[in-house]
Amino acid sequence: MDIDTILFKINKNILNPFLGFLFVLATALFLYGLVRYLIAGDGDKDREVGKRHMMWGIIGMFIMVSVFGIMRIIVNTFGIELPADVIIPSNN
Repeated sequence: MDIDTILFKINKNILNPFLGFLFVLATALFLYGLVRYLIAGDGDKDREVGKRHMMWGIIGMFIMVSVFGIMRIIVNTFGIELPADVIIPSNN
């Protein structure tokens, strides 16, 4: 087994599911902040906490999308041929 095969398996079986999980977690944090913000009513402290949760959720989602973008740039720049079962999301 060569190093390319090992790296592709790590990407497919560990990295992509982990990044997907983190994206779901960031989305849940954003939605939790949104609900907390909307339910707070006039409570300035609760609204502020909701805003912070929404902000960190958006930052987390941005980071996850950026990781896939950086991976796509690296693959395209170096002309790396990926096996059919390795998927990096793109806009193609």
